[in-house]
Amino acid sequence: MRHKDEKKSESIFKAAIQLINEIGLSDASMSKIAKKAGVSASTIYVYFENKEDMLNKLYLSIKKKMSLEVFYNYDDSISIRAAFDHALRQFINFILTNKDEFLFVEQFSNSPLLHKLSLKEGIDLFEPIFNLFEKGKSQKVFKQVDTSLLHMFMFNPAMQYAKGYFGGQMELKEESVNELIQMCWDAVKA
Repeated sequence: MRHKDEKKSESIFKAAIQLINEIGLSDASMSKIAKKAGVSASTIYVYFENKEDMLNKLYLSIKKKMSLEVFYNYDDSISIRAAFDHALRQFINFILTNKDEFLFVEQFSNSPLLHKLSLKEGIDLFEPIFNLFEKGKSQKVFKQVDTSLLHMFMFNPAMQYAKGYFGGQMELKEESVNELIQMCWDAVKA
């Protein structure tokens, strides 16, 4: 059995992200990913059972990296508003500074290759936000609606802003980010 090298695994992930963002999920074969990563096609199977396994592990790796940034210095003992602002600002920073990873997650999130278990694990990484919404709902700070709707109205506008910025339709301005955060807050507050 061959020993797994973390640098090779990371190289495979990077190659997969680049290739998938360039040519799409269906056209990014394991052999093309291996070639782009500079490893043999057989080497890729030392790390992953198949393409589906690799993509789900890559998705979870990015979601974990994202959650670590979103919750960096996160303190749920501060006010609900301050915790909301902090998490959303960190999320915006992550997606704007990790364009390739963000675009991969966006594409893969809409793929039938995404396992329900991976989706659940990815969601579980953001449990502090769901807890914040439950706390805010119990204190009548947030609208009394399904927590998933609150989550959607918190994060989806930021994702659309990033896509507009990456597509050249929007400028990246601190004032716009502040307005976006305020609008998200207004959408979810009671």
